[in-house]
Amino acid sequence: MRIARVEVAGEAFWALLDANSVRLRAIRAAFSEWAPSLGEQGEAALDLDADWIPLAVCRLLPPLQPGGRIFGVGLNYLSHLERLGSKAPAHTLAYSIPESALVGAGEDIQFPAVTGELDYEVELVAVVARPLLDEPQASACLLGYTVGNDISARDAGRQIGRLDLLTQKAMDRTTPIGPWIVTLDELGGPGQPTLNLQLSVNGEQRQQDNTGNMIFPVDELLNYLDARITLRPGDMVFTGSTHGVALETGNFLEPGDAIDARIEGVGQLCNRVGERRELHAARKVGRLGLPAGDDVIG
Repeated sequence: MRIARVEVAGEAFWALLDANSVRLRAIRAAFSEWAPSLGEQGEAALDLDADWIPLAVCRLLPPLQPGGRIFGVGLNYLSHLERLGSKAPAHTLAYSIPESALVGAGEDIQFPAVTGELDYEVELVAVVARPLLDEPQASACLLGYTVGNDISARDAGRQIGRLDLLTQKAMDRTTPIGPWIVTLDELGGPGQPTLNLQLSVNGEQRQQDNTGNMIFPVDELLNYLDARITLRPGDMVFTGSTHGVALETGNFLEPGDAIDARIEGVGQLCNRVGERRELHAARKVGRLGLPAGDDVIG
């Protein structure tokens, strides 16, 4: 099944798409009811509206349940690490992404004011359906997967010689996700998915790999997070990106660039980089960590 969060005439709701992804039916059941039971009950858990709605009249929203949390993990593809002169780490690292960072399929990415090195990262994103609790296999608790593009400010923290994940990963309207969630049963069920993923910029392929090449498989990533922050229904986990990013080549994103991120069996996520955000003069005061040392102390 493909499940999307859409907006029609100002109303946002979850919906089930048809087999061709051209029309949908609204889900009337509450997310807290249908998400944990979908795997066992199928469509019966959704309490679907009878009427079909053309997808063309809908706005695709990030497929995040309101109140859901977004986490990211890194250091998860060896080819990427090797190109940066690193080895496989003892464990992954994690961070959180605020909801305000998300943009949906087809929406513009905001070019932040605080970076000159904006990068792309295609990632498989896991969506949690129920608490992990004592489930032997963590991935059995997933609703399914979607496509993410973990846009990053690579020069964040460079001036102070420290990792600045807030700037690098959490900036407003910089994290595309979507276009929908494909349920676990369509992607081989629990366990490690082995899906081809790729990303292109302006038609030029930059990234290509398979999710089976993760250093830390999905089950391990979920356990890592749940050991620190108990995962809840609706939470999302970006599972890391592979080689080919601009950090390796210096070919960073520019306003107007068109990005196409695809994952086999999941979907295609297309976005454009918008214009650079301009700070109001009243806010451009102090040591803000702006690119090229442009800080002004007022």
